[in-house]
Amino acid sequence: MRGSSRDSAAGARRAIRRTRRPTTGRVINYLLAILVAILYLFPLLYLLNTALKDDAQFFANPNGLVTVPHWVNFPDAWNQGNFGAYMINSMIYAGGAAVIGTAVSLFIGFPLARGYLRRPGLWNVMLVLILFLPNAIITQFQLLLRTGLYDTRIGYVLIMSVAVGIGPILLRGYAKSIPIEIDEAAALDGVGYLRYLTTFVIPMARPALVTVFILQAISVWNEIILATVLLPDPDKAPVTLGLYAFQGQYTSHWGLLAAATMIVAGPLVAAYVFLQRYLVSGVLGGAVKG
Repeated sequence: MRGSSRDSAAGARRAIRRTRRPTTGRVINYLLAILVAILYLFPLLYLLNTALKDDAQFFANPNGLVTVPHWVNFPDAWNQGNFGAYMINSMIYAGGAAVIGTAVSLFIGFPLARGYLRRPGLWNVMLVLILFLPNAIITQFQLLLRTGLYDTRIGYVLIMSVAVGIGPILLRGYAKSIPIEIDEAAALDGVGYLRYLTTFVIPMARPALVTVFILQAISVWNEIILATVLLPDPDKAPVTLGLYAFQGQYTSHWGLLAAATMIVAGPLVAAYVFLQRYLVSGVLGGAVKG
């Protein structure tokens, strides 16, 4: 009995050592992950390094590491570029359009997942084709002009909110993971369609909804072409137009320009850091189930 127990203990130790020993595939995966992280982090770190230089340091060694950090570039860029007002405008546009766009994606994706619409295959093809169509800028301009919403914040939010992109596709795939028995039980209890969506579907599909919200907000935050056409009033301009105007005024001041770029990109980076778990689970859930 003692010999058999010793053999089993030794076998267990050998199995543990084998599981702890890194395999070639695992090492390659880690190396690829590190390489991808470097590719994504290097532009941000390079931009931060440039933002901490004054003009003398930059022109002396543009690609070298900063020796004396010039933190004053950030408040100077903020004040001289009037980025406070631009930030408020962009938050209104991104938040409003993302909320409306996420709701539209839900009302499109859930019925498709349940088969409530006829010819669901045709709808799916149309949603994919829409991703590759260019913006109809002239049509959108005429639409807002004739409805009296041209050069208004609400008009710009409405135009940006209908650009749902991949949102309905992600929500359609994620909704398939919700058991249909919940639909049937809610129907037997007399729960209406709208109440079912708000009470049951939204809590269960929270990762996918947050993912769609983030993607929509990022798209609106980075938009500059439609903003140039639909918002000629500088007081209504988003932060992208503010950065473009700042670049034209401070072209030779690379430290200030890099600091302004970091200010514009900062909210998106912060949002991704705090909401990345929702983003990853939402995308994976929609992709696997879709």
